[in-house]
Amino acid sequence: MRDAEFTEYVTAKALWLRKVAFLLCGDWHAADDLVQNAITKLYTKWHHASKAQNIDGYARTILVNTFLAEQRSPWTRWVVLRNAQDQLAVREGDIDAALDLRVALAALPSRQRATVVLRYFCDLSVDETAQTMGCSSGNVKSQTARGITTLRRLLQSSYAASPEEYKA
Repeated sequence: MRDAEFTEYVTAKALWLRKVAFLLCGDWHAADDLVQNAITKLYTKWHHASKAQNIDGYARTILVNTFLAEQRSPWTRWVVLRNAQDQLAVREGDIDAALDLRVALAALPSRQRATVVLRYFCDLSVDETAQTMGCSSGNVKSQTARGITTLRRLLQSSYAASPEEYKA
C-alpha cells in the first residue's frame, strides 16, 4: 500500500520536480540526479510526507534542501557537470530570451537561485519560501532582491552586447 501510494505520487509529479530541479541546477542531467536523490529521501520519509497537508511542499522542500546541500559539498566545487555550450529546447516563445534567462539564472549563487525559482516559478509566498528553505522571511526577501538585481544586470548586459539581435 505504502509503495503504491509513493509510486503514484512520484509518477504524477516527476515532470514538475524535474522542471524545478532544472531551474535550480541549470542542467538536465544534474536535474535528473537531483530529482533521483530527492525522491530517494522522500521515500525514506514517506510515512511523514503522506500525512502532510501539502505533500508537494514537502517534496519541494526536500528537493531544494538536497540542491543546497549539494552546492555546499566540496564535490561540486571540483566536478563541473554542466556544459556552457548546452542548447536547451524551448517549446514556445522567444528562444533567445529563454536561453539568456537560463544562463543568467545559472550564474546566480545557489541560495539566490533557489529563492528566485521558488518565488517566481513555484509561485510561493515569502513565508512559504522561508519555510521551504529553513530561513527567515527577511533572508528570503534579501536573497530574492539580490537575485533579481543580478538577473537584471546580466540580462541588460547580454542584450546591450548585440542590440541588433534582439530587436523585434
